[in-house]
Amino acid sequence: MKSVRKLVDKVKPNFEKGGKLHFLHSFFDAFETFLFVPDKVTHKGAHIRDAIDMKRTMILVVVALFPAFLFGIWNTGYQHFLSTGAEAGFWETVVYGLWKVIPLYIVAYAVGIGIEVIIAQINKHEVNEGVFVSAFLIPLLLPADIPLWMVALATGFAVLIGKEVFGGTGMNILNPALLARAFLFFAYPSWMSGDKVWVSGIMRGDVPVDGFTGATPLAQAASGSSSFVDVVGNQLSTFDLIVGAIPGSIGETSKIAILLGAGLLLFTGIGNWRIMFSMLAGGIISGVLMNVFAVNSFMAIPWYDHLLIGSFLFGMVFMATDPVTAAQTNKGKYIYGFLIGVMVIIIRILNPAYPEGTMLAILLMNVFAPLIDHYVVQANINRRMKRMKKIKA
Repeated sequence: MKSVRKLVDKVKPNFEKGGKLHFLHSFFDAFETFLFVPDKVTHKGAHIRDAIDMKRTMILVVVALFPAFLFGIWNTGYQHFLSTGAEAGFWETVVYGLWKVIPLYIVAYAVGIGIEVIIAQINKHEVNEGVFVSAFLIPLLLPADIPLWMVALATGFAVLIGKEVFGGTGMNILNPALLARAFLFFAYPSWMSGDKVWVSGIMRGDVPVDGFTGATPLAQAASGSSSFVDVVGNQLSTFDLIVGAIPGSIGETSKIAILLGAGLLLFTGIGNWRIMFSMLAGGIISGVLMNVFAVNSFMAIPWYDHLLIGSFLFGMVFMATDPVTAAQTNKGKYIYGFLIGVMVIIIRILNPAYPEGTMLAILLMNVFAPLIDHYVVQANINRRMKRMKKIKA
């Protein structure tokens, strides 16, 4: 790394004020601070110093997403070869998955960082770090066969409308990655729902084997099925749902990979356990209540299966815990997470138009998070005022 540091220091004057490439200062600063911890220090005032900065925090989130990313690459190839009946080894499966998934990332990062750099140059400030996580998350929320121009459009919408119009990273009220998925879901529903979109190659003319079904377990549950099958009709067990070799968005299927990421986020203190715990509790309680009062097959699905189908766990670990759009007070985090868990199950079961309720539940509670914090803070103020009155009395 010393040789890289020397090279960066050598070209750095060209990007500083007065240099011939100063107009690219924001881009260079983003690249330099991505590689090395910034050397900027404060000289006056009281400050809390830490060994980790915002970019390091964002990079740890990306590292936590890597298990889901790697499994998603393999599963994309696995579902394709399984559905077409072709024999394929491990590396052939991985290569196919890479061929499908990596272009999505190239487009997401090119559009996301490109927009951030342009806005940073116009406003003469540093590139916001949040785009590194948002651009990594967006492809994980999509089907592998989504057209690249849709990925570009959704990423641009998420960065511009979801974040920059509110003032950039730290000011947005909605999770940008979820906003990108919501944009595609409502603007291009045929590419985001149905039986064929979740298995790569099928929408482009590949002929599946007899008995093919590309429906996700969640879609099968919404259609009234009391059990789940894979793309060729084989029965899926609870263990299969945990492993995640099933149709679905690229990053949401493997619960093991998601929980590995959750462990890293909790260990480093970046992920908030209060939100995860309360969302899990909300999902379990509402799922149990639906089982008790079941009047149809969807309501009768065991509560634990609701945690394993769809994007419940992925949303719980990587979306609901977004420190910008979640509630800020400790008590508010419990309320916020619990309501998301309850809303996910309610939307899934009681609104057949949207069997996947995680996206809508989190976006809805993003909007209400400031209100939750307001009432929590106001309750604390009222409680202290009553205490002071008693003391004075």
